[in-house]
Amino acid sequence: MSSEQPSLPARLRSEAAQVARSLATFGPSRGRRWPLAVQAGLAMAVPVVVLAALGRSDLALLSATGAFTVIYGGRLRPRERARFAPLMALALFACAALGTLAAAGGTVAVLAGVLVLTVVAAGIAGWISLGPPGPVFFVLVFGLSAQVTAVRGGVRVVDPMIYLAVVAGSSMFACLVVLAPLLLSRYRREPVRSLRELFPRRWGEAARALVARAAIVAVIGVGAAIVVDPQRSYWIVCAGLAVVGTPVGRRDAATRGIHRTVGTVVGAGLYLALAFLPLPVWALGLLLGALQVAIELVVVRHYALALVFITPLVLLIIGAATGSVETVPLALERVVDTLVGAAVGTAAALAVPLRADRD
Repeated sequence: MSSEQPSLPARLRSEAAQVARSLATFGPSRGRRWPLAVQAGLAMAVPVVVLAALGRSDLALLSATGAFTVIYGGRLRPRERARFAPLMALALFACAALGTLAAAGGTVAVLAGVLVLTVVAAGIAGWISLGPPGPVFFVLVFGLSAQVTAVRGGVRVVDPMIYLAVVAGSSMFACLVVLAPLLLSRYRREPVRSLRELFPRRWGEAARALVARAAIVAVIGVGAAIVVDPQRSYWIVCAGLAVVGTPVGRRDAATRGIHRTVGTVVGAGLYLALAFLPLPVWALGLLLGALQVAIELVVVRHYALALVFITPLVLLIIGAATGSVETVPLALERVVDTLVGAAVGTAAALAVPLRADRD
């Protein structure tokens, strides 16, 4: 005798209960996270503090972009990460350079850049099995670079060449931070797998689904930004990519979308509390480093809590780098953008299922 399938309301209640439990509990531990967290925090804080101490507070917060190099390849051994980090630094620097070029071309060029880069970055990430955090930071760096080097009132916010020099310097420092463990002989003696072994190139179902989902997020996200505010396109798209930027099933994508929304709302409140503190730039650098440490410690166990720290970190960088003092409007805009992006990402996951969803 076959049992009756639960009704739709019953299934919805069950799914809602599961999401609620995920918000209230931590996932399983996935090994030591503190070495990666410390490296990411140092890569974020030290360049900011050094530039501030040298009297270049106007450039200090721009250097935070280079720290994103460290967060990729966290599952690798130290010698493997030492080979991988420079490649990521080059890729992120290329995105920064493309962002400055797009800014010179105006709004249409930036929107086209977000659209194309989202699909291309997703394709490469899927093809080489890049892993978390996927293509999202490539688009984030592109959009942030376009925003901070844009022309406003006939004047550039930041000179593109100076900006790229700061990004290059901070990326090089991030690579040195990744290399630091090799000062210990036990890490130098570890076996090293080839990059092809670590990132096998395959164009399978997961890669195709990632590109299709990313294309949906890019098209709808950019379209929504055209209606609301073109300068916010990269944030909307990044919010969607964060949901579907790795090969997850429909249920996990929906859960990530809800986590991202909840985390961003709470994180925006934390940003408002921090933004009104009269912190000098060097202290702000230490704060960004502490936030980055917290992110890396919790991101694999509780995505919403990680977003509570990610949101103020990125908003503080954007607000200070662009000279924005409209703190409350900035926070509200990013909450709205995240709601839209997370909804689009979830819809993309539902529209393009993985094999596990169909089984």
